[in-house]
This record gives sequence, C-alpha cells and structure tokens, in this order.
Amino acid sequence: MPSEITGRRARCRRYGIRCRRLPSSGGRNCPHHQRSIAATLVQGAYVLEHDRQKNRHGPEACAPAWWENFHFELIRKLVDVDDFSIFGAIYEFKSPSSIQNSSNGNAPKFVIAFRGNLFKKESISQDLKLDIRFLINDLDRTPRFEIAMQAVRNLVSAGGQNVWLAGHSLGSAITTLAGKNMAKTGINLRTFLFNPPFISAPLERIKEEKVKQGIRIAKSFITAGLAVAVRGHDNSSEGSFAMLASWVPNLFVNPADVICSEYIGYFEHRKTMEKIGAGHIEKLATQTSGRHMVRSLFLSEPGKESEPLRLLPSARLTRNLSPSPDFRQAHGIRQWWEPDLNLQCEEYIYN
Repeated sequence: MPSEITGRRARCRRYGIRCRRLPSSGGRNCPHHQRSIAATLVQGAYVLEHDRQKNRHGPEACAPAWWENFHFELIRKLVDVDDFSIFGAIYEFKSPSSIQNSSNGNAPKFVIAFRGNLFKKESISQDLKLDIRFLINDLDRTPRFEIAMQAVRNLVSAGGQNVWLAGHSLGSAITTLAGKNMAKTGINLRTFLFNPPFISAPLERIKEEKVKQGIRIAKSFITAGLAVAVRGHDNSSEGSFAMLASWVPNLFVNPADVICSEYIGYFEHRKTMEKIGAGHIEKLATQTSGRHMVRSLFLSEPGKESEPLRLLPSARLTRNLSPSPDFRQAHGIRQWWEPDLNLQCEEYIYN
C-alpha cells in the first residue's frame, strides 16, 4: 500500500500539485484553504476523465491523489450519456481521527465538482456542443445538466445544506445554473466558480477608463429601455433577482482571461451607477441582457430568456492579479491552488 500511495503522489506532482495534508480547523476556515480544496477537487474531475481515456485503473490511476490527500472519498462519477465522458465527481469528506473532535462547522459533507472543456478527441466534440448551448442560453435543457442537477438535489436531500458546488469554465456554467436553481428554492449552497464564462463584448480590454465607463453607461440605459419595451411594468425579473440575492457564490476571475474578465466590469459598473444616482436604471438593466431583449421583441413569447445564466445578483469576487504569461495560464484551474497569489477580493450584494 505505501508504494501505491507513493506512486500516486509522484503522478500527482506530474499534474502540478504538491501533495498536502488537511490543516487544523483554523486552516479549514481559511479562504485560501477552501479555495485550494475546491480547485483541486475540480481538477480531480478532469483527471478522472484523463484516466478513463488512457485506460488507467487501480494503482495506475492518477485521479485519487487529488482528493485522498485532503481526506475526501470519491463516491460517484458523473457521466455524460452522449459520449460517456466523466464530466463531474461527487466527493464525501472523511474527517480523520486526529481532528474528529475539533470543530468541523465549515467543512462540507459533500462536494460536487464539474470540469470544463477537455481538449481530447474522446470528449472535445460533446464539450463544444455544450459551449454552444451555453451561448444560446440553453444549457439547462441538456442531458449533462439534468444529470448534474439531479445529483445536487439528491445530495441536498441526504446532507442538508452542507454541500459545496465547484466548477471550472464550462463546469462553472453548470455549477452556476445548479446553484441558482437551488437558491430559488430557498437553499443557498456554498459555491466556487473558477473562471466562469461571461460572454460579452470585451470591454475590460479597453484601457481608457472614461471610454469604457461611457460605453457601459450607454449600454445600461439602452438595455433598461428595451426591458421596459418588452416587459412593460412586469416586475417578475426583479422578483427573481431578489430571490437569488442572498446566495453569494465565490467567483474566481483572472483579468487576463477574456472568457471571465467581464464579471469584473459587470459588478464594478453596478457600483458606479449607484454613485451617479442611476442605480434604479442599472437594477433594471442588470436583470436582463440587451441581446435577449432584442430577440424577445421579435418572438411570440415576450420576455423569453430575459435572465441569461451569466447574470448574478450577488457574488464574492476574487481577482488573481498575479502575472499570467498566456491565456492558457490565465484561464487554467491550476492558478487557484498556488500559494502566494496576489488576490483582490470584494463582495457585491444585490439589494
């Protein structure tokens, strides 16, 4: 058994993680520790699919090192019915005897983790199809999401609210949607969203702050006007946002990653609109998407798709300001368990 563990650790290091042990209860309360654990469990889902594709089993499997070192146990693999790829994993925390008598208030009972795109021939086709379904705001109608959502519901039924959700990239989109659905039932799950996709014009790439701010303000007024034209004084969207406001997911964003960086501007702009006295306009604009409002004007079902997945009422936003030499590193999951990161955190609460 020791040689088996040693071999797994060596393979684990090859994938870029130093094997660590779960710290004391103070460590478990540390945001850095919680972020690192959530990120490594997401990586475990990636490596599970790597193992499947390379036909690695038993002692040859690389995936176990990603959860065993943190006292988690894999209890289920989530498999896509279309290509049989592993897109997620369910873990159960097994408190070691050395800390069983200490406070475990912030330790999860279960963690459900979802991987993002895996650029391998056995999985890339289905992953790209799901990317398209995300782009057209149709991810909730896919078999992969239905499997994920049922798994979340089952675990909440078994373990109450002591369930964590975590996802990266496309997996973050699935996690966001699952978290939203649970929040609408009054259950707010602790959620970790790594590089969550926010598909929009890349305004964050504009260097001139006044130009960028002017574009965002104009966009808010146009979007709010479209919302009134389509919905009139219907406040159902406001009710939906208010219902979700108490759910505060943890968003982890790299400004150099164009896939997720617009979340920075999205939340900062809401604060700016409040400062200039146009908070009521932004409240209306932030609940919808101009693109979907334009579509709704020409559909027989007014208001259809007025709440795109990417729009969140509240969030705890963490930016990684450490240098990222290329897009791959800026968008990768690995950055989120590295020590000594230059992080900037801010909480945005919808009210």
